[in-house]
Amino acid sequence: MFSLKDRNRMNFLVVVLLLLATVVPCQARKVSVGIPVVDVSQSALYVARDRGYFQKEGLEVELVLMRGGVANQALITGNVDFTTVPTAALQAGLQGAPVKVLLSTFHKPMFWLYSRQTIRTPKDLSGKKVAVSSLGAAGDSALREWLKKNGLDENREVAILAIGTTATRLGSLAAGVVDAAMMTFPHNITAAEQGFRELMSFIGSDIIQLQGAIVTHDGLLKSDPSLVEKFLRATIRGLVYYSTNRGGAVSILARNAKSSEELAGKVYDLVKPALTPEGVLNDDLQRRVMSPLLERVGRKDVSIGRFFDFGLARKINAELKAEGSKP
Repeated sequence: MFSLKDRNRMNFLVVVLLLLATVVPCQARKVSVGIPVVDVSQSALYVARDRGYFQKEGLEVELVLMRGGVANQALITGNVDFTTVPTAALQAGLQGAPVKVLLSTFHKPMFWLYSRQTIRTPKDLSGKKVAVSSLGAAGDSALREWLKKNGLDENREVAILAIGTTATRLGSLAAGVVDAAMMTFPHNITAAEQGFRELMSFIGSDIIQLQGAIVTHDGLLKSDPSLVEKFLRATIRGLVYYSTNRGGAVSILARNAKSSEELAGKVYDLVKPALTPEGVLNDDLQRRVMSPLLERVGRKDVSIGRFFDFGLARKINAELKAEGSKP
């Protein structure tokens, strides 16, 4: 016969086993994000992942490196949940693709145009060759808009060549294959060190262009709005941390971009003026983003609201402020 003490012990063990049997492990929801580059434009995502903001929302986020056009197509077909290729998405949206920009991390072109020393003004580019990553990409769009502002016909007076990566573009410039090239980090710094002329810093221009913005498709917004909100909340926390904590942000950027902290610090300081406050574009900025894209396809009768939805970002920002939340 079992003693009362033994029976109590067995009853306790039974209760524990029953509780363990009814606990279902909570699995994180896997989320895929198509990113075109591993650089500073993805910083909000790096911070959200490295500091556990995604994990806190029950998400396991995978950043998948793919070219902008491929990422955009993957988004449209549902093979990724989000992308950070807003220019390609907006161009596809003009063709009827059901995509929307939900958050703007940077709203200035993070490009620098470097040239041979003999080229001193925009007019000197007439009859010259300029390297971009690919035609229709963000750098190409920014370059064409800048050339127009300076009275040059980008189709007739300047030969714009799709060369590929920033490293390849710098190599082409050094070899004399092209006369100027659009640079991004860290090769803009390398180009300066090699003695090429900084002809234009687009980050200081009046051109408005989205970099690293969060884009999704209408299908996900309708089928799983909770997932979109969780992802956006974590990303906004990442953006707030990045914009307010230089030391921590530089360390995270250096680790993810595989650079030195010294270089990451230079990059951070250069791009900080391009950050979008709270990740939200006002109506005027939305129109300025779309203006060159609409001009390129010869359209004016388009509602800008079709391409942007910052309602959720505004709601999340308001909630975080009300909570007094600090990332």
